[in-house]
Amino acid sequence: MIAALRGVVLERNLVDAVVDVSGVGYRVFLSQLSLARLPPEGQEVFLRVRTIVREDVLDLFGFLTRAEEDMFLLLTSVSKVGPKVAMAVLSGLEVPELAHAIGRGEVARLTKIHGVGKKTAERLVLELKDKVKGVALAPRAEPGGAAVTPLIRSDLVSALLNLGYKQAQAERSADVAAAKVGPDAPLEALFREALKSLRSGS
Repeated sequence: MIAALRGVVLERNLVDAVVDVSGVGYRVFLSQLSLARLPPEGQEVFLRVRTIVREDVLDLFGFLTRAEEDMFLLLTSVSKVGPKVAMAVLSGLEVPELAHAIGRGEVARLTKIHGVGKKTAERLVLELKDKVKGVALAPRAEPGGAAVTPLIRSDLVSALLNLGYKQAQAERSADVAAAKVGPDAPLEALFREALKSLRSGS
């Protein structure tokens, strides 16, 4: 079974990406959050991979972090939650926030994720409430604070570094973005605000 891939991003699509490893292209399904963090086409990427084989289908599901892979395994252990549904769940909330929502039994919050109905949300809470504590979590931001979680901040800084910005610039713009749009904003919103800050020189 394929457990990891290191290669060059050939394509970035709506739900998957194609990674060239020594001349062989592997189509890998990723969450929307991971797709947003992939380096540009033509650049190298490392993905953790889970290979799912069913009847005559072999699918690869990729993850940029160990925490996301661990959460995927937990999600797919829930009855009636397959890998595609698990990816939809991972697309809706960052892993720390998802673990928090499941651990606190926040069914209403989970149903706001596209593709997650009330029954699925209730099963996630019932079957995973105690298990999500084992997932590597970043601390939550304090209400009213201006700092994003370390995991999201790291992803944001890495994305900016991939665009050629220097470490100090990337870190400063990440903090500026958090202060302007809020620490609980999605990574995409933080990324856009950080770019705006860098381009304006603020």
